[in-house]
Amino acid sequence: MAYDYGTIVIGGGPGGLAAAYGLAAKQKVLVVENDLWGGTCPNYGCDPKKMLYRGVEVKNAALRMNGFGISGTAKIDWPSLMAFKRSYITGVPAGTLNGLTHAGITTLYGHAQLLGEHAVKVGSQNVTGEHIVIATGHTPRYPDIPGANLLKTSRDFLDLDQLPTSIAFIGAGYVSVELANIAAAAGADVHIIGHSDRLLRAFPKVATEALKPLLAKTGIHFHPNVELTKITPLGTMTHLHADNFDLNVDMAITAMGRIANVADLGLANAGIKADTRGIPVDDHLRTAVETIYAIGDVNLKPQPKLTPVAGFEGRYVANQILGDQAPISYSAIPTIVFGPTELAKVGVSLETAEAAPDQYTVKHNETTHWYTYNRIQDPDAQVWTIVDKKTGRLAGAVVLASLAEDLINTFAAAIDAGEKPSDLNKIYAYPSAQSDLQHLF
Repeated sequence: MAYDYGTIVIGGGPGGLAAAYGLAAKQKVLVVENDLWGGTCPNYGCDPKKMLYRGVEVKNAALRMNGFGISGTAKIDWPSLMAFKRSYITGVPAGTLNGLTHAGITTLYGHAQLLGEHAVKVGSQNVTGEHIVIATGHTPRYPDIPGANLLKTSRDFLDLDQLPTSIAFIGAGYVSVELANIAAAAGADVHIIGHSDRLLRAFPKVATEALKPLLAKTGIHFHPNVELTKITPLGTMTHLHADNFDLNVDMAITAMGRIANVADLGLANAGIKADTRGIPVDDHLRTAVETIYAIGDVNLKPQPKLTPVAGFEGRYVANQILGDQAPISYSAIPTIVFGPTELAKVGVSLETAEAAPDQYTVKHNETTHWYTYNRIQDPDAQVWTIVDKKTGRLAGAVVLASLAEDLINTFAAAIDAGEKPSDLNKIYAYPSAQSDLQHLF
């Protein structure tokens, strides 16, 4: 049978784009998008967040050095900081679309719905493809309570013309911590409402308990073990209610995690089952239909839902479609949270290692007073390293420090290379986070 396209990619974000570009030289490719070209990360996710966070980094650096050669405090000008963000972000959709066009990739704007194993409807147009790649990502989760429609999302926060006086974030995960940190540094009265007493469940408790007072020091208020029962308008404010809990804020944001964007995709028309957790895939990222793949946040694999993971899976699927037969094998995946300082991890979890002392050696270093961190007045720098006793190789690491993003990538590369602590005893630029590696084991 002749198809209109070799591959139809549903979703123009990092995962879908990686697949499309990987196929474009060998196939006729169609990419379908129903929102902003480029997807969540560059438009209303990690990229704009990190641009706003840059203002927080500068302010925090000045605060830490106050009295150590720096006097006065930096102040965040929200409209100016937002203009800085928009100076880059506004051009992302057009730039993405132009890139696809120049690569010879066909694009369609509209909602895609599967009609069968090889057929897709986009608006009023039907197209066919030998292969289909689903890369529709995640969407915010809302609480199932009256008034949930009054809640805003991270997307709204990251494009605010003016910062509200008071903000509540519902949830205690990545989104809450990162955006609450930005809002508090910019002068808002900030609240984090959690349904348990844990912060950042994906990270070890010993590290999050060290991070929590740093967040509180910025003025963030924590409300643990709160299950909201309703949300109501109160003039221009929003009223949040639970048993023995009431809070009025100018803006309330759902940050309870995200769900797979599978609604109205017509998956059943192709014989594919899925739910809000995602689309099940095999070790080749194939769905129940071997010519249909699901990549990135929308699939049900346990890997962290991160932009680099989506891009990695997109490139892998392109190779699969072009004839590679190997199951997917992931490199070490570092994850990081940007707060008053950075918290990052990679490899074997700290809890797993501590529960298996016969298998792993765990070393904890409080590095605040080491020269590298004292020089920048890092308030609570700590590093945990995990070594496999049998192989002697680095197995995992956790870093709580303003230099975490650099150090965790070094650890990830070392894990992938199968390196032992002695292999990290190299000549590095000094002073740097890497120059201390030999002392961390």
